[in-house]
Amino acid sequence: MPSDAASNPAPNQLIERLPDADRARLLALCEPVPLAPGELLCEAATPTRHVYFPTAGFISLVAQVDAHPGLEVSMVGREGMLGAQLALGVAISPLRAQVQGAGASWRIAVAPFKRELARSTALRHQIDTYLCVLMAQMASSAGCLHFHLIGPRLARWLLMSHDRAEGDQFHVTHECLACMLGVRRVGVTVAAGDLQRRGLISYHRGALTVLDRSGLEAAACSCYAAGRQVYVEQFGSRTDPSPGLRAHGVNPCRPAESFSAAHAAAAALAATVPQPGRP
Repeated sequence: MPSDAASNPAPNQLIERLPDADRARLLALCEPVPLAPGELLCEAATPTRHVYFPTAGFISLVAQVDAHPGLEVSMVGREGMLGAQLALGVAISPLRAQVQGAGASWRIAVAPFKRELARSTALRHQIDTYLCVLMAQMASSAGCLHFHLIGPRLARWLLMSHDRAEGDQFHVTHECLACMLGVRRVGVTVAAGDLQRRGLISYHRGALTVLDRSGLEAAACSCYAAGRQVYVEQFGSRTDPSPGLRAHGVNPCRPAESFSAAHAAAAALAATVPQPGRP
């Protein structure tokens, strides 16, 4: 039975790294949900209701200051989770979480998640490590905002989105990019136009296509490569920090195909794991 669960892993990297029994118990408590662009998963300064482990798509973590538009400080895809602050005993969400790229996710309510967190040393270790990566990403975003020009910052954002997208094309508007980068829309228009003229991307009616991944990496600021390096250092050299694996020519898992199989296998394996108080 454990081999069945191992052969049908959930395509979220934090969950995949768990031992079979821990992964099975967690997945048995989760439900698969779609992630729709623009969907607000949680608002800043409000209690967290659910924890999300994305399997496709990506979520922007947005900081808001006074009446200014939000500024993206981090991004979550299948490499991570939403609600990691619960591992620190913090129930209030520090940031607004909004879906930017369509996809899917495992979702679990806070109460059963906290019970599983208290039970599973492996889960706590994965989340503690991910929190380190998340903090490094936020610190990098702060420095990037202050020191780097719009063009390289835009290239970095597009690469991070491409890593988490389900293909070379994803939907994003100039207005959204301006908000995420904390700049005026005209600045994004100029920077995106330059990337198009260089043949790195194409953009039409909100559909952005990455044409030259290597060229886009060369155009990005150093923060993109630094972020990948932090991920490798924390999770190990065999872990690919690009969840979409686009740069290596590997097709990502299709969440619709893996959800039912992974959940069924997890439930079956969980049934074989002794429960507290059960002989």
